[in-house]
Amino acid sequence: MTKYLISFPSAAMVFPDEDSQAVSDASYAVVQEAKDAGVWVFGGGIDESIPPVMVDGDGTVSEGTYPQTTQLEGGYSVLELPSYDAALEWAARIAVACRCAQEVRVFQYGPAS
Repeated sequence: MTKYLISFPSAAMVFPDEDSQAVSDASYAVVQEAKDAGVWVFGGGIDESIPPVMVDGDGTVSEGTYPQTTQLEGGYSVLELPSYDAALEWAARIAVACRCAQEVRVFQYGPAS
């Protein structure tokens, strides 16, 4: 089976404050559905309070990131699914729960994964 990355940026989640609990509950429910279905691999949100760092091969650590990833934040789910269509169906479920569109990416196959 193939692994899919389903994600959204933090700014995409726009809803009234009074809906926060409902969105949280719906999000946890769809995660539980994915776990119950045996397709959940990993997921979570990026902790935006901790800035990214770069680590070189020699162990040198420097603040910052690649220019094209300066806005990497939000929520991510990795699901292992039988088809691209199944990934689109799960993305739609997550979109309903989070109240925002989801981006779907396909991981390349790796024999060690």
